[in-house]
Amino acid sequence: MANDASAVSDAISRNLDALADPFTPPADSTLWRKNFLLGAATASYQIEGAVNEDGRLPSIWDTFSATPGKVLAGDTGAVACDHYHRWEADVEMLASLGLEGYRLSIAWPRVMDAAGLPNRKGLDFYKRLLNRLKEKGITTSVTLYHWDLPQHLEDRGGWLNRDTAYRFADYADLMSRDLAGTVDAWATLNEPWCSAYLGYGNGHHAPGLANDRFATQAMHHLLLAHGLAIPVLRANDPASQKGIVANIGRGTANSDSAADQRAAHLFEVQHNAWILDPLLKGAYPQDLFELWPGTEPLVLDGDMQTISAPLDFLGINYYFRTNVASDGAHGFRDVPLEGVERTQMGWEVYPDGLRDLLTGFKRTYHNLPPIYITENGMASDDRVIDGHVDDTQRISFLKRHLAAVDQAIKAGVDIRGYFLWSLMDNFEWAFGYERRFGVVHIDYSTQKRTVKRSAELVAKFLKERKARV
Repeated sequence: MANDASAVSDAISRNLDALADPFTPPADSTLWRKNFLLGAATASYQIEGAVNEDGRLPSIWDTFSATPGKVLAGDTGAVACDHYHRWEADVEMLASLGLEGYRLSIAWPRVMDAAGLPNRKGLDFYKRLLNRLKEKGITTSVTLYHWDLPQHLEDRGGWLNRDTAYRFADYADLMSRDLAGTVDAWATLNEPWCSAYLGYGNGHHAPGLANDRFATQAMHHLLLAHGLAIPVLRANDPASQKGIVANIGRGTANSDSAADQRAAHLFEVQHNAWILDPLLKGAYPQDLFELWPGTEPLVLDGDMQTISAPLDFLGINYYFRTNVASDGAHGFRDVPLEGVERTQMGWEVYPDGLRDLLTGFKRTYHNLPPIYITENGMASDDRVIDGHVDDTQRISFLKRHLAAVDQAIKAGVDIRGYFLWSLMDNFEWAFGYERRFGVVHIDYSTQKRTVKRSAELVAKFLKERKARV
């Protein structure tokens, strides 16, 4: 595996200077500044595999993906990218590309047993990984929860059970005591919207429940878990930054009618304000309960103060926009636009949506913390041809979205970094292995890594930026 990493490193070095370059930002881009972090991201269940090794317990995604009909082609994360065994070569590859930051997540079922005691073999894996990243000079951003809830907690109600929030605080306590000094930034949760709505609202994700009332209560307990964890992280690892990662969606109206404009507003309430208002305003948006009448969660005294604890950063994940119209009642319906560029996921490519949302948040939230774009990328049906992957659409996608980030910075939004989603092709949740988001191609039959042209061009830009400083 070390030889594989060396071969990749040598190939990158040979190819960097010869590449024709449709990617590099213009000379006046803020992305040239030294302190703008450019990295890549992954998530534990999507890449690690080794689901039954070294004391790891089952997660809700092990259960969900093993349920017939839940995941495309019956795929599971049992092997994924085999990162648990190939992590050393993967770190070498990351460093060879010159990427400055790596965002990863910890698998909760890998590091704690059902009694809440540490699983040392699992913890040692993350210690080795994080220490090696630090040796390479790579900034480490660790997400505590990227959807792989231990199944034993789901068996007791999962995020519908308030106790899970307290168990999460225990988990955050263990991780931040054991890993203090190896983590530059802690994110409590990744995309609570997906955990709450896709997991408990429409059943598209684990644990597969479908009830609007479940979704709002699960969201409240997720955000409470975040709020309970923040002071624990501050106490145990004071030198690190603490935050949360939210996915955001741009909603545009299908017409100028008042009803369609209201529909677009409600879309963004459901996708954005549902999470950001509690965090930054200490209250849920009342418009949400116009959309979902009678779904107000049970909120106890002090909960909102806990949830709205100050953040050091806000992670933002952005992928696409949705065009909507009024559903004729109190909600919205999707109205897909024709003749627009789309990705393998069917998502519209709309960089302006990222800029518009970021500048809108600056106007709406006067206490908006510094922002990192913690995920941005696209899926395409990438193939290795003569040893190369020419992912032209992804190169264009990344350049345009980085330009949107630059525009938002110039408009006054404090954005400090950008993480590509994803470092490598991986298990794409309910879509299994068909959809490829990586800047490194994975042959799942051999686990061979092939660096795509997008990654080579990002590496070339980073090399040029380093040479300028």
